[in-house]
Order: sequence, then C-alpha cells, then structure tokens
Amino acid sequence: DYIIYSGLKMLGYALGSAVCAILVGFLASRIAAGFSKDLREAVFEKVTHFSNENLNTFSTSSLITRTTNDIQQLQMTVAMFLRIVMYAPIIGVGAILHVIESGANMTWILALCVVIILSVVLAIFMIVMPKFKIMQKMIDKMNSVVRELLDGMLVIRAFNNEKIEEAKFDQANKDITSISLFTTRAMAFMMPIMMFLMNGTTLMILWFGSKQVDAGIIQVGSIMAFMQYAMQVIMAFLMITMVAIMLPRANVSALRIHEVLSSNITDKEKTRDFSSNMRGVVSFKNVSFRYPGADEDVLSHISFETKPGETTAFIGSTGSGKSTLINLVPRFYDVTSGSICVDGVDIRDVKQADLRSRIGYVPQKGMLLSGDIESNLLYSKKDANEKDIESALSISQSTEFVSKKPEGIHSEISQGGTNVSGGQRQRLSIARAIVRKPEIYIFDDSFSALDFKTDAKLREALAASCKETKSTVLLVAQRISSILHADQIIVLDKGKMVGKGTHAELMESCDVYQQIASSQLTKEELANV
Repeated sequence: DYIIYSGLKMLGYALGSAVCAILVGFLASRIAAGFSKDLREAVFEKVTHFSNENLNTFSTSSLITRTTNDIQQLQMTVAMFLRIVMYAPIIGVGAILHVIESGANMTWILALCVVIILSVVLAIFMIVMPKFKIMQKMIDKMNSVVRELLDGMLVIRAFNNEKIEEAKFDQANKDITSISLFTTRAMAFMMPIMMFLMNGTTLMILWFGSKQVDAGIIQVGSIMAFMQYAMQVIMAFLMITMVAIMLPRANVSALRIHEVLSSNITDKEKTRDFSSNMRGVVSFKNVSFRYPGADEDVLSHISFETKPGETTAFIGSTGSGKSTLINLVPRFYDVTSGSICVDGVDIRDVKQADLRSRIGYVPQKGMLLSGDIESNLLYSKKDANEKDIESALSISQSTEFVSKKPEGIHSEISQGGTNVSGGQRQRLSIARAIVRKPEIYIFDDSFSALDFKTDAKLREALAASCKETKSTVLLVAQRISSILHADQIIVLDKGKMVGKGTHAELMESCDVYQQIASSQLTKEELANV
C-alpha cells in the first residue's frame, strides 16, 4: 500500500509539473507576443508624430530595424525570461535550503562555484555588449543598402552597375557576418565553462566529502544528497545563464527602442486655440532657420504676411530655400529664430494636429497610398461626400483620366502610386488636398509634372475656388509662368528675401526676378503678360 500510495503521489506531482510547464509556456508566449505588439504600436504611433528633424535623426532603415528586429529580440528575451528565470529561483532556493539542512560542511564549495559563474558571465557581457551595439547598426546599414538598391533599380540597370551594388551589399553582409561570428563564439564559450565548473564542483564535493566520511563526520548518503542539491543550484544558474546569453543584445535593442519612444514631440503642455476672427492669415516675422548640426542658416530674416483668398508664390534658384520655407508652416521643422503665426497665433503654441487640420499640403513628389482613387481622396477628409470628390477631381483636371478607367474612382492604386503616370499622380495629390477645403494650401512645386495647358487650367480653376472659399495659397514654383498672376511673389536668393511684390513690381525693382523671367520667357511673352 505504501508503494502504491507513494507511486501515485509521485505521478500526481509529475502530472502537475507537466501541466504547469504547459501553462507557463502558453502564458509566456502570450505575454511576450502581446508585449511586442503593444511596443510596435507605441513605436509606430511615435514615428507618425515625428517632425522632419526627428526623421533626420533616425534613418528610415534604422526605424524599420527598430520596429522589427529590435522588438523581436525583446519578445524572445521576455518569453525566455518568463519561462526560465521565474522558474530557476524556485529550484535554486529550494535546493539551497536542502543543502543547509544536509549537515555537510561544504557550502563554501557551492558559494565559490556561484561566484565564478557570475564572474564569467559578467566578463563575457563586458566583451560582447559593445559588439551587439555595432551589430544592430550594421543591420541598419544593410537595410539602407537594400532599400537604396530597390529604390534605384532602374538607374542601376540603366548604367549596368549591378556589380557595384552587389559589392556594396557583399561588404555590408560580410561586416554583419564577421561581428556575428565574434559575438556567437564569445557566447559559445559560456556553456563549456559552465559544464567544466559543474563537473569540477562534483569532484570537489566527492574529494572533500570522502575525507569527512572517512573521519566519521557525515554519512555517504548525506554526501550524495548534498551533491544532488548542489547540482540543482548550479543548474538553476545555468538556466539563468541561457537567458543571459540573450540579454546583451536585448539590452541594446531596448536602448534603441527607448531612443525612439523618448524623442521629443514638440507640442507644449499648455496649448492655445486659433483665433476665430482670422482665417488663412500666415505671418512670417523675422524668421531664420538652420538645419540641426548645420553651421549656417538656410533662411535668414524672412518677413511677409498673406491674406485670405490670395496667392503668395515663392521663386528662386535651386537651393535658395523655397521648399524649406513652406515646410516651416506645418511645423515639419521649427524655426531657429523669429516666429510664424497662423491666424494670429504662434504655431509653436498650438497643437500640431490642429495646425495641420487647417492645411492642404501637396509635396513636391506626388505620393499616393495603396488602395483606390476614392480612398486616397478621402485620406484628407473621411466624411467628404461625392460632390466634394467630383469638385476636387474637376479642379485638379483629373476627371478625364479617372472617368476613362473601367472602375472610375474605385480603380486600384498600388503602393506609392506606381501604376499611374507622374502627372496623374500629381493631380490626384492636388485633388486630395482640395477635398479637405482647407484654410491654407501649400503647393511645393506641385505642378512640375504637368504640361503647360493642364497647368494653366488647373491654376485657373484653383484660383476661382480659393477666391470663393477665401483660402490662402502658398505656392513654390520653378516655372515663372506658374506664378505670373500671383497676388504676392517672394523672391529668394541664398536663403534671403531679395524681392516682394507682384510680377509687374518685381520686373521693375528686383534684379534676381528679372534674370529668372528673362531666362524662361522671351521679351514678347513678357510684354504680353
């Protein structure tokens, strides 16, 4: 009866242990996966609120690595931590208590072994930790090389430079392989050292224990019990060491993710509301700007004001600061000195979301998102009705090519809008901004892909719409024909404002504008303006 009872009791403990192991595995996996999911969401949400300054700090390839590879490292570490590190102390503490109760005077052997194990782990950590930091940067670099290769594939093929790009990738790949081999070999030393220490501890227990047995101090059974419990203590530390192998890289990944999450969002704690008495008034007051880390200003002492329903155009040579200037309005960058006011309020004192909800922005490169034409147009205003969409397509001169598509506005758009031409992509980007019916339109050389006829029709329709809605237009252009009829033209040269006025006024007072005009239009064309 005793044997049956004891056997059933042991079997029950074994089954209970198996059930607990399954539950631990399930819960650890679920918690780790949930943790990584929440972390990815937090990182992605943070990045969506990044300013251009933040995006310049973290490259696109680095952000991709941090959102995928780094978070995966943390997920694996959390899962292993919950499955092993929470379990190992239970074994270790229980075994230590039994070691103390065993009566064998050899606890010092166990303490010595634990100190050596911890010293070895610490030494290896100090060696591999800097290498893991380098490794993650190498992964960033390889992602950057691959991204550049894919983005520039047409140019690479056109000039038959596939071998050059392959060499770049091979070099990045070799760098990662080299540092991975170093870290893997360094960590691989840990397990043999641990096994050596465990077997050495066994020999020491037998050596010193046999002398105590010979002296009649303890029994052989006590020596065997002490050795079994000592092995359990060492196994508990070995289990922790298995997770410790993952800790250096996980620590580096955690710091990289923390860099993203701790990046400053530029909204103030206490923000103001826009004035209800003004609409579409943009004021630049002695604005200067330089890029982070730059030695000199890109823009210097810019001052002007726009009026509702009017168009303010910006023109100048390449690199004069036109795009930089209008990117300050939606706070993609913050001014270095001076201030920008929208509707009488400094844009640094309001919420970025409130500011940008008043702006219809069309970038220099028309960007469409995967979906269909309708979903892209509704991206700026989700509750826009069919009439708003039709009006936006008409103003942007998109109605004709959209109606010719078999599925109309429900025609599919691939990622980046690669299945439509550059001009169509640009017109749809303009239509998306028009759907919002904003107070302020910002066009960053957004008509460059259009022919002269389409450009003229679009500007005429847009001007009529803006007069009706009292919307302000900020327009950057390379072609002087696109800005001839602007209510106010700002001429930039090397980051400074060298002229302000209408076309007629600037033709009389601004040398830089005269040079641009004469280089693009004949005397007869200028006379007929």
